[in-house]
Amino acid sequence: MLKQLILENWKSFRYAELPLDPLTVLIGTNASGKSNVVEALEFLQRVARGEKIETALVGDKIFPSIRGGVEWAALKPETEFILKILVAGEDEKTDYLYAIRIQTLPEVKVSEEYIQSQRVKGDFSTSYIEKFQLFSPPTLLDRSDNKSNLKRAESIIDISGMPPKLLEEISSKLNNININELVTELNKNYLPLKNRIKDRIALSINRILLINPIPSKMREYSSLSDTLESDGSNIAGVLAALDSEQKSEVESTLSAYIKDFPEGDIKRVFAEPVGRLKTDAMLYCEEEWKPGEMTLIDAKTMSDGTLRFIAIITALLTRPEGSQLVIEEIDNGLHPSRAELLVRILREIGSKRKIDILLTTHNPALLDALGPEIVPFVVVAHRDRETGESKLTLLEDIENLPLLLASGSLGRLATKGAIEKSLSDNKQS
Repeated sequence: MLKQLILENWKSFRYAELPLDPLTVLIGTNASGKSNVVEALEFLQRVARGEKIETALVGDKIFPSIRGGVEWAALKPETEFILKILVAGEDEKTDYLYAIRIQTLPEVKVSEEYIQSQRVKGDFSTSYIEKFQLFSPPTLLDRSDNKSNLKRAESIIDISGMPPKLLEEISSKLNNININELVTELNKNYLPLKNRIKDRIALSINRILLINPIPSKMREYSSLSDTLESDGSNIAGVLAALDSEQKSEVESTLSAYIKDFPEGDIKRVFAEPVGRLKTDAMLYCEEEWKPGEMTLIDAKTMSDGTLRFIAIITALLTRPEGSQLVIEEIDNGLHPSRAELLVRILREIGSKRKIDILLTTHNPALLDALGPEIVPFVVVAHRDRETGESKLTLLEDIENLPLLLASGSLGRLATKGAIEKSLSDNKQS
């Protein structure tokens, strides 16, 4: 699971930290930096999947460009940025911090990439950190008195990121063992640990799904698929490809949650393979507009709001446990009267399936539906009026928050712009 995202010189941010909880709500006015946060996660995911750095920024035929591409990836006038993400370890006392530093000018390249293993000691007051360098200038070999043997070892096995303490320990044995024994020692003591941590981080990042359903793309036939696309375009193919038991369970749960969403009473939502080869699928629902009269419709006639709702719930029901679901502008197409229903569903399914959710919103009805208990998990994106840089501030860290909440609900405060005004006033004082 992801625990924190750190941005340094990324787009409009000089420095910012975003805590990631089971349900994190990111709010802020237009151009405050919310989308830049989401794009940082998208960039990290592309890198974790093996995309070249420049391609991850400018896009290709498969996925679109990160807004601004290479030119605007680093905060002006900087020529590099750093993204870090904190991943939960195997137990409550272990975390792993992954960091990547990217140079944008005069050429795009990785300047540094590393993992820090963090363990909290028994009293929970301090921690020690072990650093695994994944990519860095070759300084470790230069400090060794056994350069030739180490370089021979490096030709067989990657030791560029070895922690200094382990390097020194093994180097001290070099006079007494041959190169094959050295490689055996490295394989036994270092590589399994490094690879296990790398795999855990890559898995956590790859389990991010940034979902922004596009109803127009959801109305078409789609090929059978194992993974839901971020635009929801293959939702029918994902549902139809589930094994019979899981398909029945997912469609039953989906139907139970969505029945109260539209004005008409949806009795059932399902997908079926179509065509002679049964390799494509279509999304359907059965509606009861009059007592006893069932109407079958397909996705081509469903409303935008219904399709977006179905896509979000399907993502929650089909993603692997331990995933991170990122929903930008979740209020698009959402009627205010349905905000409470959506919040309840997000909490219920997210908690049951251990899926963390990061959502951005402008919707005052949605903020009010979240209730006062969400306050510790609300982060405000805003601009520094003096520098123009984006900032992230925990709502509960605003000095006069009790006074603000006494004057109105969270949704009302957002509508009036009172939160951003308070942050600006505190800055000036």
